[in-house]
Amino acid sequence: MRSKIKKIDTRLQEIVTQKNNLELRENSGLGRTGATRPRVPTTSLVNEGHTHGREEDKKAIVKLLLSGESSNAPLSVIPILGMGGMGKTTLAQLVYNDDEVSNYFDVKAWVCVSEDFDIVKVTREILQSVTSESCNDNNLDLLQVKLKGKLSGKKFLLVLDDVWNENYNDWTRLRCPFEFGAPGSKIIVTTRNDRVSSIMGTTQAYKLNKLSDDACLIVFFQNILGTTNFSEYPELQEIGPKILERCKGLPLAAKALGGLLRTVHCDEWKNVLNNKLWDMSEENSDVLPTLRLSYLYLPSHLKRCFAYCSLFPKDYEFEEQELVLLWMAEGLVQKSKNQEPMEDLGVEYFRDLYKRSLFQQSSRYKSLYVMHDLINDLARLAAGDLGYWWEDKSGGNEQPKNSTKVRHFSYAHCRYDGITKFKGLTKDMRLRTFLPLPTMYSSYLTNYVLSCLLPQFRCLRVLSLSGYDIFELPSSIGDLKHLRYLNLSKTLIRSLPESTSSLYNLQTLLLKGNRYLTKLPEKIGNLVNLRHLDIKGAHLIKEMPVGIKELKNLQTLSNFVVGKDTASKIGDLMNLESIKGTLCISHLENVLDVEDARRANLLGKKNLNVLVMKWEFELDQRASLDILEMLRPSTTVKEISIDGYVGAKFPTWFGHPSFSNMVLLRIERCRKCTSLPAIGQLPSLRDLALVGLSAVEIIGLEFYGEDCPKPFQSLETLCFEDMQEWKDWIPGKVEYEEFPCLRELSISQCPKLQGKLPHHVPLLEKFSVNGCEQLDVSIPNFPKLHALEIKGCKGVVSRSTDELCFPKSTILSIPYVKSLTEEFMHGLAKVENLEIDNCKELTSLWQDKFKSLITLGIRDCSSLVNISLTSTLRTLNIHGCSGLKSLSISNCTCLEKASIERCNSLTLISRGQLPQNLKTLYIRDCKNLQFLADEGEASSNSSSLLEELYIDSCPSLKCLSSSGDLPTTLKRLEIWSCMELTSLSSKNELPTALKYLVVINCPKMESIANNLPNNASLEYLRIVGCAKLKSLPVGLHKLCHLNKINIRHCPSFVSFPDGGLLPTSLRDLWIYNCEKVEAWPNCMPNLNSLNIGNCPSVIYFPEEGYPTSLTSLSFGGENICKQVTVWGLHRLTSLTSLEINGGIPDWQSFPDEQDGKLTMMLPSSLTELKIWRIPNIVILSSLGFQNLSALELLVIGNCPKLASLPEKGLPPSLLQLYINECPLLKQHCKKGGREWSKIANIPCVEIDHRSVYEVDKKIVTPSFQANSCSVAVETSF
Repeated sequence: MRSKIKKIDTRLQEIVTQKNNLELRENSGLGRTGATRPRVPTTSLVNEGHTHGREEDKKAIVKLLLSGESSNAPLSVIPILGMGGMGKTTLAQLVYNDDEVSNYFDVKAWVCVSEDFDIVKVTREILQSVTSESCNDNNLDLLQVKLKGKLSGKKFLLVLDDVWNENYNDWTRLRCPFEFGAPGSKIIVTTRNDRVSSIMGTTQAYKLNKLSDDACLIVFFQNILGTTNFSEYPELQEIGPKILERCKGLPLAAKALGGLLRTVHCDEWKNVLNNKLWDMSEENSDVLPTLRLSYLYLPSHLKRCFAYCSLFPKDYEFEEQELVLLWMAEGLVQKSKNQEPMEDLGVEYFRDLYKRSLFQQSSRYKSLYVMHDLINDLARLAAGDLGYWWEDKSGGNEQPKNSTKVRHFSYAHCRYDGITKFKGLTKDMRLRTFLPLPTMYSSYLTNYVLSCLLPQFRCLRVLSLSGYDIFELPSSIGDLKHLRYLNLSKTLIRSLPESTSSLYNLQTLLLKGNRYLTKLPEKIGNLVNLRHLDIKGAHLIKEMPVGIKELKNLQTLSNFVVGKDTASKIGDLMNLESIKGTLCISHLENVLDVEDARRANLLGKKNLNVLVMKWEFELDQRASLDILEMLRPSTTVKEISIDGYVGAKFPTWFGHPSFSNMVLLRIERCRKCTSLPAIGQLPSLRDLALVGLSAVEIIGLEFYGEDCPKPFQSLETLCFEDMQEWKDWIPGKVEYEEFPCLRELSISQCPKLQGKLPHHVPLLEKFSVNGCEQLDVSIPNFPKLHALEIKGCKGVVSRSTDELCFPKSTILSIPYVKSLTEEFMHGLAKVENLEIDNCKELTSLWQDKFKSLITLGIRDCSSLVNISLTSTLRTLNIHGCSGLKSLSISNCTCLEKASIERCNSLTLISRGQLPQNLKTLYIRDCKNLQFLADEGEASSNSSSLLEELYIDSCPSLKCLSSSGDLPTTLKRLEIWSCMELTSLSSKNELPTALKYLVVINCPKMESIANNLPNNASLEYLRIVGCAKLKSLPVGLHKLCHLNKINIRHCPSFVSFPDGGLLPTSLRDLWIYNCEKVEAWPNCMPNLNSLNIGNCPSVIYFPEEGYPTSLTSLSFGGENICKQVTVWGLHRLTSLTSLEINGGIPDWQSFPDEQDGKLTMMLPSSLTELKIWRIPNIVILSSLGFQNLSALELLVIGNCPKLASLPEKGLPPSLLQLYINECPLLKQHCKKGGREWSKIANIPCVEIDHRSVYEVDKKIVTPSFQANSCSVAVETSF
């Protein structure tokens, strides 16, 4: 006991010392004292987008963006350079959202790069920003090809925010897809580093200066008062500017200091001005004195909450509720005396920090927040040794100075998190937080964390394993008695161990997106402190456990699944009085007792905002109506969704005007309802969707509300979909506008609908009709309409009093239209973007009617034989027009991009030369196409400015033009599956501008060119499946830009030209399945990647061996393996990836051993190793694997005799192990097998494409204890 008291006394002395160093005082929570002295008046926080003093900077950047389209360089990179807190990101946001800029560029994208540069991640995020769609690809080549397709021929603006990386090679690799954008494309780079700006920039960096005194003063007072007019506060005018001098013109400092002083009494301002922290040298810390003061003067409760944010990585975007729940779990949000819910108090804390500018709204999503880099540094300074953030950068992280003080651990969540990642964690840390960030989908975690590491930390309060491919939890999870926050979202867990029910302190249990989860713990009612249970997306759960009704503190319940028979009843909701936010009640077909539905008491749950009710199967209609009548919610609800209801009509409360807060209503799959409720009476309704109402035949006055004077007065979007029997839409009363605020109207898959549609829709912007075969769509002159889509309808008509006028963006698909009338064509006169789809009987189009057309798409118009195009056209897409025999595009002087697919009657693309401004031409699947253009008497395509040409599956193509020449400006040429093509040009020459050449599956191609000039720009050459190709062009070795050659499946290919010499610029060489190649190429000093295999005739090898610059090597075949053995792989000290496909038959181990010595030593730098088809190996050599301390990926395939992994185990660095077609090894690697202990802690192990950790449903979850771990594993830490 004495020793414990001594430790506590020592700790208290340390705290006192810290307090004195930070000049903390009693009652330092200035914002929460009970004093009633006069305070500086405050208002609501100003919009983040409201900035001052950057008007001229914005004008300058905008001018740079809007100039230079005619420059020779198609891509300009504009760096914005300045120190942290200067406002670089804010300036970029102002420019990015400028209307003139938005109209100038076709595509915009914003990506925050940050310090940890990952080219795959950055490329993926750019692609996601461009497409507004999520992407999980990790293949850089695939990502870049996709991105190239999205940017090709388009003028784009890309912002790369917060760039730190100084590696020029990384930048050149990243920018590859950008080269295919249209001239005038721009990239803005914000950085603090002058070297970054010089490496990336094509123009001089724009150096951002500090704010002027006046502008800084405005920012300062804006954050104190919420207004720029401070003339009414004379007491501030004297001392305010003195304090502002301390901000040194940094807007971030002015905002932070203003946010601080808005909560401080006026007479405290002098204390702030005279604080000693101003005199602290900035050289000793990255945190500005201004920001330190903003922390110093925080109330004590906010200090703790802010310091906890040190666990977040820089640029991490977080939600308000996410952070509040973490604070609660750590005990940072205390219960208030007035019984205010902890969640509400936590939100108050959060918004206080936001008002002080310590948090700021994300530039991407309004619901997310971020901390500025400098604020993040401040949080880490405040946390000290209590927080430990593992960034997982190459070279490792610094260990905490005092590991015994660490209480909170967060780390960079990677796709594969192995055992070495957690070597800094020790038993004596007494962790309270284990938090991987940010969450990733489908990632892998070493089993060591679950089975050995976490059970040691009995004091854990926060545990997140979200996003990991975990199949089961050990029952020892129940030993973490202090746990308050458990996040198992997006895992593969089928069920939770029953021991979870003993986590009596648990407040938050997150199980979102657990698609394999089948049930919750039976004794979940024991979790009496549980406040948040989220099972959204866990669709296999069939019922709630009976104990759910005991969770009286529950506030969040994303889905209540009604069970059958003795399972949970809907009446169990009665006790859950605190439920708020969103509630989904599913499997309502299991509710058989109307009284039980009444007991659920949805009417009394005043804090519900969103209510979703779902039926999966049919039941008695009358019972269904009575049950829904009893499930009436409170009138405070804002959104209701009804799915699968089988009653013939809706209850009396549905559509009642007392639901004045309702803004969204969705009614779906209610297939027996014959009429709709009076939805028009809902005064605040903005969004309405009616989907799958199969029995509704007429929509009439009951829909509007017969006695409603202003129906649908707030409705903005209206959607009808899959209403198979709907025949007529009877409009409302003439005396009022039916939809005065409607902006979007969509009608889809309503095959029997006829008659007229509403025409009193003054604000309609988007109108879509699809799959209504009996409907003649009437097009009134909607003044605001800018997007129209008509597909699969009977026809298009105009009202007798209205002139037919289509909006600028129009999509038409009318199967039975034979010709377009004069009136119809006149209506298209102002259309800029037109898509005509599936007009089977349309035969011709005329150019003189399309006076404004910019983009034209024609798809599946099989009778179309003639198209005359307008000169204003810039983009043309024609797909599936099998009757089209000729296409005249030579007069399209503005045409920049054209795509022609599946036009089997087409024999040429253009009569006359290609349009001069055409940059990109894509042709695919045109069976009778013989050449691109018939120039007549013109001798060449020299006048064409074509830069990209793609031709795929045109079996009749014999030459690219009648003259046989390629445009001199061509930069990219790809030809696939053109069976008759023998050469690329009649002169057998390539344009000097050509950078990227791909020829695939052209069996008659004998040569791509005779020779290449010294000034050729070729960078990438790929030839696959060209059976007659014998050699590459002479002069190849003189090219200074060529960095990649890929030759595969060319059985006649014999040798490289110029005595086997290749250019010294070459970085990547791939030669595969070229049976006649006899000699390995020479002189490749800068080669990084080499792949050579199935070349059995190679007998000549360079004396100097392979280049030592290699980082990736793949080879196969006995002849090559023997030579590689002679050269020695250990010489390749930079090699990180090695693949051997087919080795020497005599090998019995890998690497091969003879008399206890290795005949082939693997380099220790390897991170990836793949071995295939080595038929006689029986064991992996311990001697060969013992030095592979960096190995992360091991692939073993088609080794039928292999039975053992290295005797001393695999390297602890290993993250992925894949074993295929190795039956003996597969047997031994099963759980409990001889080799199991060697693989049990590898995060990802798959044998024959199935995870070894996948749990059979019949297997009972085992219990793991800390002391069951092997000594070998423990000592590795």
